Amino acid sequence: MIKDLVKVNRNRLGTKQLILATVAALVFFATGLAASNLEGEGPVTPKGQALRVPVLAVPNPAVRAKPLRSFVCLSSWYGGQFDGQPTANGEIYDMYGQTAAHRSLPLGSVVRVVNLQTRRSAIVRINDRGPYVPGRGLDVSYQVARELGFARRGLAHVRVDLLKVPPSATTQPAN
Repeated sequence: MIKDLVKVNRNRLGTKQLILATVAALVFFATGLAASNLEGEGPVTPKGQALRVPVLAVPNPAVRAKPLRSFVCLSSWYGGQFDGQPTANGEIYDMYGQTAAHRSLPLGSVVRVVNLQTRRSAIVRINDRGPYVPGRGLDVSYQVARELGFARRGLAHVRVDLLKVPPSATTQPAN
């Protein structure tokens, strides 16, 4: 099939253009195959990180690259049975949003969550309280768990980097 395309198009295109078109087609085809083998969906980098950029992950000068503080904990995700229910800050929980629950970080804080096994990361906003299971330090939305690569397992050891605290909470300690 490729030989036939080359013969037909060689007369219409120059050799350089033909090679460039063939390479572009192969790259496009290969990236589609690579993405289909991951837990999530969509295009990925060669290191396996998702190329989808959540709204909060867009470069924002108000969010510090260097964290205010970091800690490591066991994270889980919550989804279906809580989807559409009110969260601690009053908004409606969306299991496909970039949000998380923590027991004491100020509501509205922005954190980077890094899966220590896969090195994938996501930027999320704390909008709920929890988790209430002993030994767990963070509950992320189902979508975030997919992006970090632990939706099937359900649990992952993560590093949480506190990037931004809402102005009204700057006087409160962030335990």
